[in-house]
This record gives sequence, C-alpha cells and structure tokens, in this order.
Amino acid sequence: MPKISPQFSKTLIKWYLHNKRDLPWRGISNPYFIWLSEIILQQTRVIQGTPYYFAFIEAFPTIKDLANAEEETVLKLWQGLGYYSRARNLHTAAKYVINDLDGVFPSTYSEILKLKGVGDYTASAIASICFNEPTAVVDGNVYRVLSRYFGIDTPISTTAGIKEFKILAQQLLDPSQPSDHNQAMMEFGARHCLPQNPDCNTCVFKDGCVAFRNNMVTTLPVKLKKTKVRSRYFNFLVPLSEDKLTLLEQREGKGIWQNLFQFPLIETSQLVNEEQLLEEENFRSQIKDWDIGAVSLYNEAAVIHKLSHQHLHTRFWIVNLNTEMDQMMTIKEVKQKAVPVLIGNFIDEFLPFNND
Repeated sequence: MPKISPQFSKTLIKWYLHNKRDLPWRGISNPYFIWLSEIILQQTRVIQGTPYYFAFIEAFPTIKDLANAEEETVLKLWQGLGYYSRARNLHTAAKYVINDLDGVFPSTYSEILKLKGVGDYTASAIASICFNEPTAVVDGNVYRVLSRYFGIDTPISTTAGIKEFKILAQQLLDPSQPSDHNQAMMEFGARHCLPQNPDCNTCVFKDGCVAFRNNMVTTLPVKLKKTKVRSRYFNFLVPLSEDKLTLLEQREGKGIWQNLFQFPLIETSQLVNEEQLLEEENFRSQIKDWDIGAVSLYNEAAVIHKLSHQHLHTRFWIVNLNTEMDQMMTIKEVKQKAVPVLIGNFIDEFLPFNND
C-alpha cells in the first residue's frame, strides 16, 4: 500500500475551494436533495442531469411527495435520462423511507446502503456530505486520480481493485472534513484529472504523480475488456387511423424499459425490408385483428440506440388502418405516457402527430 501523507488531502481541498463549480446541490445538507442529485448523476453528465434535478424537486419537493407519486409519473419525468431502473429504484426507496422509516431519511452509511439502488459510492457521498461521516467515495473519477497519482495498475473492475482503491481512498480521507474531501476528490477528477488530455503541467499533484513522472497517464487506470456488445433489430409498428389515433403497449418483465410504453414491437435477426417484415410470423400474429390499408417504412436508415451491452437498430413502420381498434389513443394521450427516448424522439418528429 502506498505511503499516505496528510498533505494530499490538504492540497486537494485547497484546490477544491478555489476551483469548485457552483452546483445547485452544493452547500446544502438535505439528504433527500443530495440523494436525488447523486442518483440522477449516475451515468449522466452534470450539464444533462441538472435540468432533471430541478424538475424533480419542483414536482416532488419532499421525499413524501416522491413516494406518493405514481410510477408512471416518475418515469415520465425521468424520460431521456436512460437507465430507467434508477428511477424505479428511486421511487421504491422513497416509499421505503416513508412507510418503513417513518419518513426519516437514514443518517449512517450502513443504513443508507440499504436503500434500493444505492451502492457504496452513493451511500458514502450522502453520509459524508449530509452527516459528516468519514467514509470515502470511490467512483470513476476517484479511480482515475488515485491510480495515476500512486501508479496503481490493478484493474479497477476486479474485486481486488475495488477493495484496494476503497482502502486507499479511506486512508487518504481527512476525517475532520470528510464532506469537503470527498467533493474535492470527485471535482478534481471531473474537472482536472480528465480521462483524455489532462493538463498535467498545471496540476497541483504533478510533483508526486507517478503516472506523470513515468509517462503512464494514458494507460491508467487499467480497465478489463468490456463485455461484447450485441446488436438487436427492432421494428416498431405505428398504427394510424384516419383520425390519427394510434396504439401503445406497456412493456412487462425485467428487461430494458420495464413498465415504459412503446409501439407494438417486432424484433428480427437483421434489418428487413417490407416484404420480409410482412412474412415474419410475429408480424402476422401481431396484426391478425388489424384492418390494414398500407404499410410504409418511416426511416430507411435505422436509428441506433446504444445501451451498455447492446445496440438497438430501430426502424418505425407506419401501418395505416381502415378502421379503429379498441384501446387506441389520441396523440395528446400518447404524449403523456412515459416512453423510451428513441420513441419519444419519433413522436416529436412524426409530422402527422404534430400537425394540428
């Protein structure tokens, strides 16, 4: 384990106090707001997540308001952020706090960790920022700073790496000011010790940085190869009556976009043309009760929606109907439903849905 000096934390906090951003969740200790900001910012950049933070605290000023909301309302507000399990876990955890903890947000790392969707990093952030508990945060920014400064090449995605960096981060933490230390570590990684082209020449740590001294900045931290990305081919059928009524279905099960709404979906093994689509058994089964007039392809070039382990090659097929069906919706009703962002983009772009 590297030799630890208290000067590291002092230098880090001094840099932070001179360079920190003015973020809306900074300078507050309300654990609900801090928790909300941390969940939103998981896998989301600050500039993208900030409007969602404001939208959530406006719609749900207290954790009780969030707990009492309908899941569909929460998912609709979350639309565009992706990783919808974060929103569902947020909602579940809020109900747990209200129903099982008498509305009192947990105040220790170990208790915060019991909230659904909360891991070591988020629990450490909330515990230190809101309750001054000296528990170190470790996220991608922290891995990068520590691996470079100390020259650690243990892969960060391994059990050994996770343990090693957590111990090191905890040893570096100034227990007298854990909130500033943790926020400084995250801020330094986000703003100075960048993944690509960090400005090492102006870095406050350059004299002691192993990676800078040994020309290893571009090779640290070490990451194992990612899981192979799978391609899937989605064909969304967009039923359209003469009165511009259409049809959405709610996804079920534990897959992507759980409980979100979508147009009827036909998944194929590759991109297909109209003739091939019409011959698909799933297509014939899907439209058996539809009185179809014509089918036309909306987008020749597939929209590629990239998820962590899969790329969705998506096309929309307009299915004109001669007669209306049960459960068809007006465009106004459609726009009130929580949908995946790629479907939301289509709804916003499709002229017949926006030509009133």
